[in-house]
Amino acid sequence: MADVHEQSATHTFPEPTGHGLRLRLWNAESDADAAAYLRGLSDPEFQRWNTPLRLIHDLDGARESLRSRAVSTADGTGVSFCVTDADTGAILGHVGINEINHVMSRAIVGYWVLPEARGRQVATRALALAARYAFTHLALHRLELGHALGHDVSCRVAERCGFRYEGTLRGAMFEAGRHDTFRDVHLHGRLMTDPEPTVPVGWDGRQ
Repeated sequence: MADVHEQSATHTFPEPTGHGLRLRLWNAESDADAAAYLRGLSDPEFQRWNTPLRLIHDLDGARESLRSRAVSTADGTGVSFCVTDADTGAILGHVGINEINHVMSRAIVGYWVLPEARGRQVATRALALAARYAFTHLALHRLELGHALGHDVSCRVAERCGFRYEGTLRGAMFEAGRHDTFRDVHLHGRLMTDPEPTVPVGWDGRQ
């Protein structure tokens, strides 16, 4: 019997496309995917605003993390997309639909963009595609997005994609690089019944 990684690789998942992007599943066995994933998690700007429970330091760790994400995809508790340029296939970043709760029809979304892809609204475009996928293909009712207080760029991405600010959660996220102290989080939410946000100029992938 094929293992879960082979199953998730061969199982057909719709690949959201639009706004100059294509979202596909990460491939833990791909050298290019593992290297890009490691680069994204090692980026100082990512580490400034995010502190994963398990820190990734090398390619083996990156592959292990991607395999864990493949398990989540296979068991229906998460979907992790590699964000790519629709024309060239170049890897630009990551967007994930995480901690899917099918009983409450709810999930948490997160994203990051590689340094060379910043300034092109990649996060905004990818989040818009992922949200549409979550509401249509996964039939979820609610998506939540949390970012560290002070991360104004992420706040603007959330708002452009129709995620309304819902309040500040005290001490809900690890401080940068630490697992023993906490910081506040801005909580944003979007419902399937909320209006689809207007696509701003520049989402065509040419900027």
